[in-house]
Amino acid sequence: MADERVLVVPGALDGSRVDKTVAVLLGLSRAQARDLVERGVTLEGRRVGPGERVAAGALIVAPSPVTETPLAPEPVSFGVLYEDEDLLVVDKPSGVVVHPGVGRSGGTLVAGLLHRYPELEGVGEKGRWGLVHRLDKDTSGALLVARNDASYRTLVSDLRRRHVGRVYLALVHGVPGSASGTIEAPIGRDPRRPMRKTLSHDGKPALTHYEVVEAYPRSDVTLLRVTLDTGRTHQVRVHLSAIGHPVVGDVVYGGRPRRTRTQRMFLHAHEITFTHPRSGVVVTVTSPLPPELESILHDLG
Repeated sequence: MADERVLVVPGALDGSRVDKTVAVLLGLSRAQARDLVERGVTLEGRRVGPGERVAAGALIVAPSPVTETPLAPEPVSFGVLYEDEDLLVVDKPSGVVVHPGVGRSGGTLVAGLLHRYPELEGVGEKGRWGLVHRLDKDTSGALLVARNDASYRTLVSDLRRRHVGRVYLALVHGVPGSASGTIEAPIGRDPRRPMRKTLSHDGKPALTHYEVVEAYPRSDVTLLRVTLDTGRTHQVRVHLSAIGHPVVGDVVYGGRPRRTRTQRMFLHAHEITFTHPRSGVVVTVTSPLPPELESILHDLG
């Protein structure tokens, strides 16, 4: 087919990950290759995830890469919760995609960051300049951004070592049986729906803690404070859905929208705690619930 590329794994890439192999053979970055695998790459005729290993001589069929549009600064609305010469904590609105990806080039938070802080270009990963971590499109709240290479390296390292604290507020369906709990279950790609994640015995370790802030039994929903020990894609959404309490409005993982003035997903990155890369001082930054989520709680109250 004209929109596919057929690749044969050379001996030099025997035992390599699928995403690395696709990146090398098609001249892509690892991030671009991962996006391509998520679109649907087959290895010897079966769908695979980015981390699967390949053997020399194996046949890979991949979609043709999407032509990359150069990332250009553009005005995008977002708030700033904290700012100094080394870093920012921005307040991301719901509905804003954090960085360009397959099918999305304009209107991203990164484009807005470059428009307001042009010095971010060249800091960190190409096309994701300055981003220390990410938030889903429909999740709002605090997002950490590095303004120079030294800060980026330190903060990303701290994140990998689980030295960055992240707290979310989530309104979920149902009322948990206990006031607090821990969910420890690995998360991997859903083989049937590649844009989703699922619990998987061979996925990446994931650990989530939650505690009840307030239960609303008459409406059969509960506000939770959720703390992450790890940062897997869709972790909060997958873990809460797995215990029978999907996030309200998260139609991907079973959370039906409520009949309220807003139909967005009720998931908000409420708080982030980190050690400042220059001063060594522990900093906690809080993002208040946006008005559309406050209105939901008001209606419930």
